[in-house]
Formats: sequence, C-alpha cells, structure tokens
Amino acid sequence: MAPKTPPPRVPTVAETLKHPAYPTTIWTLEPDRKGRVPVAEGRGGPFKISWEIHGVGPTKLIFIMGLGGLKSAWQRQTLHFGHERRDQYSVLLVDNRGMGDSDSPLMRYSTSEMARDLADVLAHPDIGWLPPSSPPTPSGEEPAPPPPPPRTLHVVGISLGGMIAQELATLLPTFISSLSLVCTAAAIENTTSFTENMAQRASLLLPKSVDRSVADTARQIFSPAWLTQPDDVHLPTPNTTPGCQPPPVSGGSGKGKGEYLKFDNNAQRFVAQEMHKRLDPARPFGLKGFLLQLIAAGWHRKSAAQLAAMADGVGRERILVMHGTEDGMISEPHGRKLIEFVKPGRGLIVEGMGHAPLVERWAWFNRMVEEQCAVGEKLDGRV
Repeated sequence: MAPKTPPPRVPTVAETLKHPAYPTTIWTLEPDRKGRVPVAEGRGGPFKISWEIHGVGPTKLIFIMGLGGLKSAWQRQTLHFGHERRDQYSVLLVDNRGMGDSDSPLMRYSTSEMARDLADVLAHPDIGWLPPSSPPTPSGEEPAPPPPPPRTLHVVGISLGGMIAQELATLLPTFISSLSLVCTAAAIENTTSFTENMAQRASLLLPKSVDRSVADTARQIFSPAWLTQPDDVHLPTPNTTPGCQPPPVSGGSGKGKGEYLKFDNNAQRFVAQEMHKRLDPARPFGLKGFLLQLIAAGWHRKSAAQLAAMADGVGRERILVMHGTEDGMISEPHGRKLIEFVKPGRGLIVEGMGHAPLVERWAWFNRMVEEQCAVGEKLDGRV
C-alpha cells in the first residue's frame, strides 16, 4: 500500500500574526449604504440584522454566507462587483443571525427562519429591494389581479448560505432573476463509512489548540494543492479603487497611506482572515451563534418534491448548482443529489475544487456569477 500523502502545511497563528500583511487582511471597502434593521417581528424577535450595500448599479446581487462566516468573507466579490463594477452592480451583504454585527438571539435557528430574516431585510424601507405591499382595494370593488412582481434579485448562497438561498427561493420564487447554489445540500447526510463518520464526529468534540483548529478547518475547506500555492488574491488599490480606503498602518491602529500586501501562500491568507474574525474586539466571534447556526444547517431538509416545486417557481434555466470533488465540508454526493433534485439549467461538478470557490477560484467564480446574472437579465428583457 502506498504511503498516505501528508496534509499540506498550514502556517501557524504566530507566524501569521507577525506577517507584515496581517494588518491589511480585511480590506476597507466602504459601503454606499449600511445599517442594522429589525427582523422577525412575531417570530421570536425583533432582533437586528446588519447589512451593507456596495455599488449603485441596476443588477441587484445578494451574497449569503455560510456557517460562522462574516460579510468580509465575500470581500473578493465585494471588490469585483460592488467597487470595480459599481455602476453595473449593487451588492447586498448581511451577517446572518448569530454572527458579526447582527444580533445572536438565544432561540432555535432554522434555514427557513433565516431566509425570512433576509426577506425582512429586503423589504425594509432602508433597502427597498422588495416592492411595498399593494394598497387596499376600495370597499365594494373587485380587486384587480396583481401584476407579476419584477424579477430583480440575483441570489448567491454558499454552504449554509445555499440552504438559506433554497428557502428564500421557496419563499420568493417570482422575485428571483437568478439563483446560484454553491457547495450546499438538500440535507446533510452521511456519505462515508461508519468508521470515518464516527471519527469525524469525535474530532468535532475533542479540544484543540487554535493552530490545530484553524489548520484542520483550512484542510477541510480548500483543496490541498491550492493551500500551498503563493497568495493569488487580487488586491484593491487605495485611492484608485472606488470606495477603497488605505489599510491600517502596520503595527498601529490608525489609517495610513500604505498598501494592501500579500501573504506567503494561500493558506496563510486564510489563517489571517480566520484570526481577524476570532480576535476582532468590535465583533467578538461567539460560540453560541456558531452552534445555533450549526443546528440550522444540520436540520435543513428539502425533499426532491419541494426542490422541484422551488425550481418550477424560479425557473430552472435561471438556476446554477455547483459543487467540488474535493469539498471536505459537504461531500460531493450532496452536490450530485442537489443537481438531481433541482435539475438546474446549469449543474457543475468541478474536479479538484474545494468547499469555497469564492476564495479558491475567485476569478472563475466571479465569471460564473456574472454569467448567471446575465442569464437572468436576458430572460427578464433587461439586456
């Protein structure tokens, strides 16, 4: 038997925190609008969800993050769509309940309720991406049939965010111009042997050092080959990238005239972003919110019939489903089953791709999103 290939080395937290690029990990991309709006009135709320809109263009893009992720995890897409192409796109980002600048109510989380949170955000007057309710019909008059709602929403969800996107599309199918379901599932199922499944479950319960925790997460999310490659990110340029401010001065807390820097390799950039999330005093990463989101992902269930009905309402030609063969978080059979259930206009099983193409294959992923938006815009007669 051939020896097992050792896992790729992931730089330590100490190495990463000392790196000159660490203060520039999170890009200062100024939103055009932002706020915190109350949601879930009558559903255990109200509590507040944090949102940002980047860009002023007519194509409305909604990015929905996965388990334990923040708005900043979309920064490659925020830069590409909401700043470098700001006159074409408007990008809505939210911190899901339990994370970041949003509230973390102690209650049962579910993907359907998290989708309703997002619908409340979309309908809020500060955002206005869902039309207001129709005025009441005068007494004695027959109500006129409502006009079909405009399909103006381009929805992209990854992992848990893809589960929320399924529920949002079920809730608002006729408002959606395009739907992209990325590395997600109709339901989380055991697709490994009993021994492998038990070992994976046990590993979640074992106490770990921060270095071990971050390294294990990196190896589950990304393909081994990508982790060891030089940092391939496209960086913003302060003062020339629209809406981009300089990063903090290295070793200080103020704004400077510096530039955004690269790390030694892709793995180290992931470690830096993960540690920034964990160490940020302004929005401490909470275990409570993470576990409640994990419960929502674990209990997500959409049957073949439910997903077929959703796809009929949205229109299969408007839907993209993609999954990677090296996804260590949600295994490849989940993606194949989702494609089987939804029968999307475009279903992709991508060889060698991990769980986060928005990071690992950001340039290709951005093109896929652009193409999917173009499909919806053409179907809606806007191009």
